[in-house]
Amino acid sequence: MSGQEQAPAFSIQRVYLKGMSLEMPNAPAIFLESQQPSVEVAVDVGTLQIVEGIFETAVTVTLTTRVGDKVAFLIETTQAGIFEIRNVPADQMGVLLNVVCANIVFPYLRANVADAIQRTSFPPIHLADLDFGAIHQQRVEQQQAGASASGLIVPGRV
Repeated sequence: MSGQEQAPAFSIQRVYLKGMSLEMPNAPAIFLESQQPSVEVAVDVGTLQIVEGIFETAVTVTLTTRVGDKVAFLIETTQAGIFEIRNVPADQMGVLLNVVCANIVFPYLRANVADAIQRTSFPPIHLADLDFGAIHQQRVEQQQAGASASGLIVPGRV
C-alpha cells in the first residue's frame, strides 16, 4: 500500500429474492387433517466474490412442515444480497460475509417465507431470529474437523 492505508468500506448494493420453491404434495387432502403440524428448518449461508470488492451472500432456508407422516408443505427460499466490501482484512471477511451480511438479508427472507406460506391458506410461519455467528462458528469447526458444512438443521425453530 502507499503511505496511507485506506479505510475499510462496506455498502449494500442490492437485496433480492434469488429463488423460491413451494410444494404442497398432499393438497387438498392435507387440509382435512386435524393434527398439529411439525416444522423442521434447515439453514445454509453461501458467499461468492463476484468481482474485486463485490460479494454476494445468499441465505437459504428449507422449511418442511408435516402433519403426521405427510408433508403439508415444503418451501425453499434463497434471499441474497450484493455488498461492496473493500479494504477489510482477509481474516475478517468470513464473519463479515457469513454473519453481518446474512443478518442484513435474513429479515427479507423471513417476510417472503411468511407471505408465501400464508398464500397456501396455512397460517404464516414467522421464522425466529437466527444466530448467524453461532452458525458460522459451527461451520468453521466442521471445516476444521474435516466434516461437510453444507447446511445446518435447526429443528422446530420458527
